[in-house]
Amino acid sequence: MRALLTAKDIKGIVAIMPTPVKDGADSWSSRNVVNLDEAARGADNLVKDGIDCLLINGTFGEAATLMWDELKKFSETVMQAVAGRVPVFLGATTLNTRDTVERGRYFRDLGAHGLFLGRPMWCTMSDEMIVRFYQDIAEALPDMNIFVYDNHEAFKGKISTKVYAEIAKIPNVVGSKYRSVLAAMSTDNLVADLKAVNGKMKLLPHDADWYYAARWFPEEVDGCWSSGVAAGPEPVVALKNAINAADWKQAKQIADDIYWAYENFFPQGSFTAFHTYNIGIQKARFDAAGYIKAGPALPPYHVTPARILENARECGLRWKQLREKYTDKALRLVSSRD
Repeated sequence: MRALLTAKDIKGIVAIMPTPVKDGADSWSSRNVVNLDEAARGADNLVKDGIDCLLINGTFGEAATLMWDELKKFSETVMQAVAGRVPVFLGATTLNTRDTVERGRYFRDLGAHGLFLGRPMWCTMSDEMIVRFYQDIAEALPDMNIFVYDNHEAFKGKISTKVYAEIAKIPNVVGSKYRSVLAAMSTDNLVADLKAVNGKMKLLPHDADWYYAARWFPEEVDGCWSSGVAAGPEPVVALKNAINAADWKQAKQIADDIYWAYENFFPQGSFTAFHTYNIGIQKARFDAAGYIKAGPALPPYHVTPARILENARECGLRWKQLREKYTDKALRLVSSRD
């Protein structure tokens, strides 16, 4: 049995990568839609360019829309490209515990460090159900870590402080993709949740909020989750360097710039509206930035209003400007991670 990671091992930039889809493959009749060459290139570049951990098969990772065979091939491709250089958590969210366990066993055999795991969402789950779900996965896969996916729109509610206190007791659970201030995260909730987990798991903020969370809680918050890195890691790597150096003036400037890049990211300023078009928005943003060719969203989530896509592309173009601005301040790790 492999040794598990601990919460202390989860720090720095936890990157979330899209699943690249081939051009023109956004039809219900399409098969073998994943651009595996781009998947390998994108994963390799993310590691070389400074990320510290990788999550795949999330929302814009097309976890809900890929066929199982496509998901397996994509996951295998990413694992081969990363080649053990950073921890990788493979998304195994399904509509029930048994399917999740079966996927988890397959991903364990691929060599993944753990699972990126939301909860079943067909019916709203009670607190007791949520705790039992994570306990059951940990029991079935004792040598797999769990990185919790906490998205109040996707999974019908925020994970409560009570639940965080309980799942933090599970040795397999090392972190959570925590709510974003951009999505109306309450500071009061974060205080209570950090107290509840008591250092046993990391509650990671969004890249745009890392500066603020690190200032509030410098001991507890030493990393972030980032979708932005799929548009180019440089701004977030520069932010990491500034925070690690306690250069708060520089970190604040980078945070302000990242907020600028996210301007108009949420349609009408609503996270609920954003989540309706989440996959299309994110993929249009990544394609405009040009770091990873994400390709189209898959059905039924490929229907996105033109004005929303236009705003998403603007966010990507702004991020591209930040890449150029912060290249010199981003620590490049190519030599040590080739």
